[in-house]
Amino acid sequence: GTSFSGGPDLNAPLVTDRPDFTEASSTVGRGVIQLELGYTYIYDNDGVNRTIVHSYPEPLVRIGMFSEWLEFRIAKNSNDESLNLQDNAGAQDLYTGFKIALTPQEGCLPEMAIIPQALIPTGDDYFSNDEFLPGLNWIYSWEINDFISTAGSTQFNRAIDPGSDEAYTEWAQSWTFAYTLTEKWGAFTEWFAFFPSSAETAKPEHYFNGGFTYLVNDNFQWDIRAGTGLNSAADDYFVGTGFSMRFPRFAR
Repeated sequence: GTSFSGGPDLNAPLVTDRPDFTEASSTVGRGVIQLELGYTYIYDNDGVNRTIVHSYPEPLVRIGMFSEWLEFRIAKNSNDESLNLQDNAGAQDLYTGFKIALTPQEGCLPEMAIIPQALIPTGDDYFSNDEFLPGLNWIYSWEINDFISTAGSTQFNRAIDPGSDEAYTEWAQSWTFAYTLTEKWGAFTEWFAFFPSSAETAKPEHYFNGGFTYLVNDNFQWDIRAGTGLNSAADDYFVGTGFSMRFPRFAR
């Protein structure tokens, strides 16, 4: 019943996919380029193996193209990993996809988007899956009032079992709450989990995380986050920081 012009307001602060696990349910807008970067320290000790991972620079390039509702996405990350004091470093597989905005929020109906996505085997031998791994991510969100909003995502992706090297379907679910503390400061709390289907050795993993964002200006945001695993299969904890930049001058 309500008329929508479509696309984000470029005079309003940027909306980012980081630092939480749940992606934004909006696109960046036609002609806009948005760059999101970060670093994460991950620690896990299951009593047998001790793993430390430095993940960087976590680049995600988001490009609005052809229409307000379409966004092209590409990312290429690197890891430094220490497993029982044995070090490995290199690039991960290339991530690519398209975010397609479906609906704005109208009353109790959420703002929604889907992301057809894939990992392309271009990483270094130690970190590559050596297979094309497609998937789909469905995102939905509600702005409740000026202080709080909430969102979730449901996705499934083809994955490789680390024990058997066989392919399986990995489901992922998340739910996040975002809080507007001031005009500059924001915060979030979130649960997310991975559920392997038909995997031989991969187990479900549950996490809780939270963090803060600081809006330097409408086109630049800094973030910090920390999280912990909620079951034995999950990593023990992780901490990270990053920033996001929007370049609206490329818009029409």
